[in-house]
Amino acid sequence: MISKRPRVGRDTISPYIFIAIALLGLLITRRFGESWDELKFYKYADSALEAYTTWPTTGTIPLTGNTYDNYGPAYVMAVALGARALQPILGWSISDLRHLLYFFTFLAGIWAFHELGKRWLSPIAAIGATLLFATQPLFVGHAFISPKDIPFLSFFLLSLYFGLRLFDSLEPLPPSGLSPRPKRTLLIVTALWLASVIGLIVATDAFHALLTNLVQAAAAGEPNLIARIASDIHTADPQIYIQKFFVLFIQIRAAFVLLSSFLIILLYRKLLPSTFRFLLTIAPAAILLGLTICIRVLGPLAGLLVALYALRNKGKQAILPLVIYAFIALAAMYTTWPYLWPNPIGHLVESIEVMAKYPWQGQVLFNGALYASTELPRSYLPVLLGIQLTEPVWALFFVGLTVTIIGAKEKRDLLLLTLIWFILPALGFIAARSPLYDNFRQVIFILPPVFWMAGVAFEKVKRPALQIALIVLCILPGVVDGIRLHPYEYIYYNRFIGGEQGALRKFELDYWGTSYREASEWLNENAPTNAVIWVDGPAHLMLYLRPDIKLYSAYEDVRAEHYDYIVSTSRYNLDQTSYPEAQIMHAITRNGAVLTVIKQP
Repeated sequence: MISKRPRVGRDTISPYIFIAIALLGLLITRRFGESWDELKFYKYADSALEAYTTWPTTGTIPLTGNTYDNYGPAYVMAVALGARALQPILGWSISDLRHLLYFFTFLAGIWAFHELGKRWLSPIAAIGATLLFATQPLFVGHAFISPKDIPFLSFFLLSLYFGLRLFDSLEPLPPSGLSPRPKRTLLIVTALWLASVIGLIVATDAFHALLTNLVQAAAAGEPNLIARIASDIHTADPQIYIQKFFVLFIQIRAAFVLLSSFLIILLYRKLLPSTFRFLLTIAPAAILLGLTICIRVLGPLAGLLVALYALRNKGKQAILPLVIYAFIALAAMYTTWPYLWPNPIGHLVESIEVMAKYPWQGQVLFNGALYASTELPRSYLPVLLGIQLTEPVWALFFVGLTVTIIGAKEKRDLLLLTLIWFILPALGFIAARSPLYDNFRQVIFILPPVFWMAGVAFEKVKRPALQIALIVLCILPGVVDGIRLHPYEYIYYNRFIGGEQGALRKFELDYWGTSYREASEWLNENAPTNAVIWVDGPAHLMLYLRPDIKLYSAYEDVRAEHYDYIVSTSRYNLDQTSYPEAQIMHAITRNGAVLTVIKQP
């Protein structure tokens, strides 16, 4: 399904290019405003980090009380810690540091995209496909403001790249050198260790339920083990003993898992050093897959692609490595997702169900009409895919697809990958009318094969000079429009719909409210001291305001008698319906499309 490892040489993009792009990111990061969801995501990240303290001491994990618990927090926890570590060095706000880390994550995804592309494409075509991918305004804009969609795309690409590289280089286990009896003993010990660790983790919720029943029975006067241990069980609050014994169970379990795992590792290192090295080789790629799953529950698709490749190229020899790969990935997912700790299987199933039918309560603007996210027309995804990528993308894709289907036998692996990774998921989302909102940002991760297939079209031009000229011509719209829209690249619509002006009031534009940063900066320069303002929509995005400015919003129960300024987003047409008689003092626009207005009553 996937070609073997490519030759490494001059076809590799120079690291200096990535360094230059990273430096450019440093220069422009602080132009991007906070996005609508970030505050809640990092409150969730803080709760998840807190769980590493509360779980072993109280047997509880902090819960958000909403669907954020059903997101794996691995990435946002890492970003939260990374931003705090960088703040003394750069002196930026935590929000800006998070955005910088998002962008670096996107850069890692671009690198993985290029390395994967070299499996199917010639050197120039692989670079062309990468540049076309990396200059999409939609991706670039999200790369600075999205804590979930672009990170998932990047981790998906990284998981696939390192997974494929693992099975490119993985050799069969050499003979152990152990005699049959000690080898059999070691296998039995390993099986018992594995069963006990998995059993203790999976049975956590069942143990808590059993413990609750025993304590309550003992408190009611029934003789049992708890009644013998707790002499004051008849007078004490049963919940005290439930928590006390459950915490003891967690602590003993943790000690057993850590100690037994350490001993197993020592045994393998001493008795089967080749197997020990084999496990160490698998671990990095597997951990990366586990983190990918912990960002979005669709992450296992990356593991499926790796498994198909391994089975095709290694046959039966791939089965044992794949089992180990899956086990380590699940362990990494479990370790970095506190919500799973009390009830791993139950909560994971719940998260999959919630994400499959995400209960978003807002309305989705599509072609001038408002829809519930669960009642979108089947044209929703095809239309947005057609108007939010730059004009050359789909022409190149269909040329590449046609060439591959008709006669490029050496590209059949790419064709199969495109079918599994892009075509079938896209058709599934359309047929099932999967809940989507904020355009199609949740499914950006299915698009990489589109750009590799576009790279096939570049290969049809045989002369390198003409090939380079075509690539430059095709990336030019993305570069020009990205500069024109900066720092709101993510609102991009192509010329098929009339650009952003053609999309205004018909499709979503600044749905994450990032233009509120520019609104704050305008007010900081123009508002009088102690000014009072009213903010429609996501008022928490005005975190850049001067401290003397007093802010009121619909999220508060109180209102002021008078406002010096009104800030309204064009989302939901609030710029037109809120204080319609007020005079517009400043409008934040791009290409004729209004994003935010500042009015004066």
